[in-house]
Amino acid sequence: MGILQELLKDIPVPKMAKVKVDFDDNQIKDLETELRKKLDREKILSKIKPGMEIAIAVGSRGLDRLAEITYVTVKFLQDAGAKPFIVPSMGSHGGATAEGQREVLAHLGVTEETMNCEIRSSMEVVQLGELSNGLPVYIDQYAANADGIVVINRIKPHTAFRGPVESGIMKMISIGLGKQKGAEACHQLGFKYMAENVPAMAKMIMEKRPVLFGVATVENAFDKVAVIETLTPDEIEEKEAGLQMKAKEMLPKLFFDQLEVLVIDEIGKNISGDGMDPNITGRYPTPYAHGGPDVNKMVVLDLTSQSEGNANGVGTADFTTQRLVDKMDLETMYANGLTSTVVAPTKIATTLSNDREAIQAAIKTSNILDFHQVKMVRIKNTLVLNEIEVSEALIEMVKQHPQMELVSDLYDIPFDREGNLF
Repeated sequence: MGILQELLKDIPVPKMAKVKVDFDDNQIKDLETELRKKLDREKILSKIKPGMEIAIAVGSRGLDRLAEITYVTVKFLQDAGAKPFIVPSMGSHGGATAEGQREVLAHLGVTEETMNCEIRSSMEVVQLGELSNGLPVYIDQYAANADGIVVINRIKPHTAFRGPVESGIMKMISIGLGKQKGAEACHQLGFKYMAENVPAMAKMIMEKRPVLFGVATVENAFDKVAVIETLTPDEIEEKEAGLQMKAKEMLPKLFFDQLEVLVIDEIGKNISGDGMDPNITGRYPTPYAHGGPDVNKMVVLDLTSQSEGNANGVGTADFTTQRLVDKMDLETMYANGLTSTVVAPTKIATTLSNDREAIQAAIKTSNILDFHQVKMVRIKNTLVLNEIEVSEALIEMVKQHPQMELVSDLYDIPFDREGNLF
């Protein structure tokens, strides 16, 4: 037995119970009708002239029903006599290559065939000017030369900074349309100033180029579209701030203020840009964001196959497994940090040989006197929070909470012979 195994062999893993968590699942059923209604208003229709070439900015995030929203927007513009085309707008994603960004859109169901319009993908940009702090402002070359620009994005809390406007339409204009150079410029001075730089860059782009409108969604706790709005340039900043507040209200959460241990079965870029959503875990990659539970020790056990080796976010955990580390593509992961300038998430957490040891290590270091009383929660990932597991020490808290329901008796966590969870 090695020294680590000797240190951990007597650390008890608590019995757990299944808990159902109730979140508002209100969503838009007939999305096409709702979106067409929001598009068919005079403030938008008056901006569109027959023959206009209009760039539609579509990003890399897994927005609910993105392909449908994009198709309806394309069809609306075509019906109005315009000639829309799609521009991948995702900063440095897709390996920061034109073909890579086209492939990212294809994975999301957005192709020339499915959208019935052209996709123009390039990493070339045009510099429109500089902010007063010296940061250059860029825009995709195809969008820069278009007669109009339309932006599609989800409004949601950012994972690394706080402000009236965080992740949404203005960020899509400033960073998404800015391609790799725009993303790099916006991150240059760090997340401390992002709440100022994102809207400032977006405003300059809107002043110098014909942004016609944005299509903004807010998703519920199950990542389904609950709100969809169209915003003209004069409405974007004010209305996006209101939608941001609504998005924070709808965000799923762990209803515990303080936890000794949080176990997360999997992280991945398909789950969050940070591998796991810091708004859920309370662990942020920068000191400029806040919210969520106070977690003493956090464990991440595995990496999703969709991440293709990018384990960005593992560095915000305290413990991980050799299984996860073996799946890492360090070059891809480190590229994430070099572009965002935030490298803490790409560090490798303390690595144990299997799931049991990683969980035991978290319990051992959780700074409590009685390990049997550890307040521990286990989740599949930060997208799936309607079913969680809690340790015995949290049972009474669950029973008293109106949105949580105990749905099983206590049981031992099942480990296989290798010490990994079934």
